[in-house]
Amino acid sequence: MTGGPLVVLVGPMGSGKSTVGELLAERLGAAYRDTDADIASAEGREISDIFVDEGEPYFREVERRAVAAAVAEHTGVLALGGGAVLDEGTRTLLAGLPVAYLSMDVEEAVRRVGLGTARPLLAVNPRRQWRELMEARRPLYTEVARVVVATDDRTPEEVAQAVLDALELKDV
Repeated sequence: MTGGPLVVLVGPMGSGKSTVGELLAERLGAAYRDTDADIASAEGREISDIFVDEGEPYFREVERRAVAAAVAEHTGVLALGGGAVLDEGTRTLLAGLPVAYLSMDVEEAVRRVGLGTARPLLAVNPRRQWRELMEARRPLYTEVARVVVATDDRTPEEVAQAVLDALELKDV
């Protein structure tokens, strides 16, 4: 396949998609793009505010369009929001692309993001809700991924190298 992103990163919130994505882009000599940042910029507000003001269905529709645009336009490293894979059309778009699923367990999620209030889907009982989200999403992440890279107890640099190795990409 020609065109499209060099790497697409998927995984739960806090898995390091943004940090690792920026490192990968630098190492590959490519541009970095994050669909959550695209959405926040286009909407003029934070993702959490969109959830509160408009609700999840509105956000998911905006997200679906943002992912489709990014996959069509971007040729560098692309990070998707944690729930982007919920959309069947998005999963179809990702078929055949070099997708890396950055996985982690709940203890690592707690350590990294604290599962705080800035995460609208985790406002009440964050650990249980994170586990439930992952039970629903893990099969979808696995479905779209060409490779799975565990991020637990690894530095962002180690994760970036593992993604490069797993996808057999050479840095510049």
